[in-house]
Amino acid sequence: MSALGDQSQEEPMAAQPQPQDRPISNIVIVIAMQTEALPVVNRFQLTEDPQSPFPQGVPWVRYHGTYKDLNISLIWPGKDPALGVDSVGTISSALVTYAAIQALQPDLIINAGTAGGFKAKGASVGDIFIISDCAFHDRRIPIPVFDLYGVGLRKAFETPNLVKELNLKVAKLSTGDSLDMTQQDESSIIANDATVKDMEGAAIAYVTELLKVPAIFVKAVTDIIDGDKPTAEEFLQNLAAVTAALDLAVEQVINFINGKYVSEL
Repeated sequence: MSALGDQSQEEPMAAQPQPQDRPISNIVIVIAMQTEALPVVNRFQLTEDPQSPFPQGVPWVRYHGTYKDLNISLIWPGKDPALGVDSVGTISSALVTYAAIQALQPDLIINAGTAGGFKAKGASVGDIFIISDCAFHDRRIPIPVFDLYGVGLRKAFETPNLVKELNLKVAKLSTGDSLDMTQQDESSIIANDATVKDMEGAAIAYVTELLKVPAIFVKAVTDIIDGDKPTAEEFLQNLAAVTAALDLAVEQVINFINGKYVSEL
């Protein structure tokens, strides 16, 4: 071992291949709810990692396996330790995305999940969207420049070939930590030009942009926010059927990605 600061005896570290230098091989899928995650786990025959790569005591769960030429890890934030419900929302999703990137060094992140949709923007229950832009609608900081930081508008990784091949709809996403929508939220969502609304996407986009990992967002509509049914009631009523549609869409996306370079998406 060389003395501290003495590099003369050390071999230079080999540059690690970047995603653009080789086909995609290592994918992390982030899914907020167990109901959404388990069909994907079963479809790709993933198994729960008994030796979690995450800090001891956190509820985050990693399922992993191989499918075709891909190493797949599905990260679910787990159940809240105190209340036993899914750890939904921006904080859990940002934390697990950061931890997964640090531990697993993925070539690509896929955030898959359910979302509310706006019929005024053409959304229907069961629609699958690839997200083009992510922004927040509940981070109101009415000070110049801080207001833009609060909205946090970010472009998702562009996948024109995937969208064309799978004939998927493309839409903008607005993210907030509440299932319901206040009048202020609605005004912000309209300003964001969003077709779909969720509780994780923009937070994941923030982390993946920070750490320079391409991210794809696949969202399935469970409820129509500007419809005539209560959001929570419609969400629960449609969750199982829409989750099945989401599961199929994720399989199609994974099949398209297999063997391709990031630049080919």
